[in-house]
Amino acid sequence: MSVLKSLFGKNNNASEKASHINWVPLTDIAQLKEIELQSNDEPVAIFKHSTRCGISTTVIRKFEKKFDKELENFKVYYLDLLNYRDISNEISSVYQIRHESPQLIVLKGGKPVANASHGDIIGVDLKTF
Repeated sequence: MSVLKSLFGKNNNASEKASHINWVPLTDIAQLKEIELQSNDEPVAIFKHSTRCGISTTVIRKFEKKFDKELENFKVYYLDLLNYRDISNEISSVYQIRHESPQLIVLKGGKPVANASHGDIIGVDLKTF
């Protein structure tokens, strides 16, 4: 189920492609340490999304459509910026990455290996990680 559907209710458009993204809600700063440790075993991503931004909504929809079924086990942590801005600030501080929205950060080996925002998110090939 797409993040947007889970946030805003079901869409009755039966032809809409189901998302293969393994979305994991990022709702607590303590999760950041867990995510960093997890990235030592497998790459993970953090998707920062503003639910009030039209650009962010467009990008997340395109990201979900483009997400390949082969990556369904790739964990993508979903950060709602309006409700958890403190977590976004902590990410910026820890990884020295300027905050943007929407933003995709890929972690591998405890460090960021990719960082994209806005339309550039769609060009990130997660299979390379």
